[in-house]
Amino acid sequence: MEKLNSIIFYNIDKAIRSYRNYAQRQLKANGFTITIDQWLIIKAILENPGITQNEIGDLVFKDNASVTRIIDIMVKSQYVIRKTHTEDRRKTNLEVTESGVKIIKDVQKIVEGNRKKALDNITKEELEIMNNALLKISENCINPKK
Repeated sequence: MEKLNSIIFYNIDKAIRSYRNYAQRQLKANGFTITIDQWLIIKAILENPGITQNEIGDLVFKDNASVTRIIDIMVKSQYVIRKTHTEDRRKTNLEVTESGVKIIKDVQKIVEGNRKKALDNITKEELEIMNNALLKISENCINPKK
């Protein structure tokens, strides 16, 4: 029987979880209360004006309930504001506030340092091979061929 640590998908998940935990600890150690998920959602809104909550969920791999909960927290923290859609009152537009933009800028150096640490001792060639392999895995699962 194969061992867990010999299963590629186990190792991918372990690497992602290890990185997220490390990144969150670094934010906390530097005095930030923002979470990695909040950071991702603010970035998604900034990079995609007019994005819907469903689209945010797809982009950051979160279900709708989680996205709603995170956005509620960010509204209370004054990083994001909800504005009623001008044409459809059932919809809301999300906008990043000045303090939301500031937190993204303030956290950026820590994020870059986290990435650098996580990728330490990995060559450009190894990164390219890994990235290509991960893209192929995604493509195989999104568009499976019989």
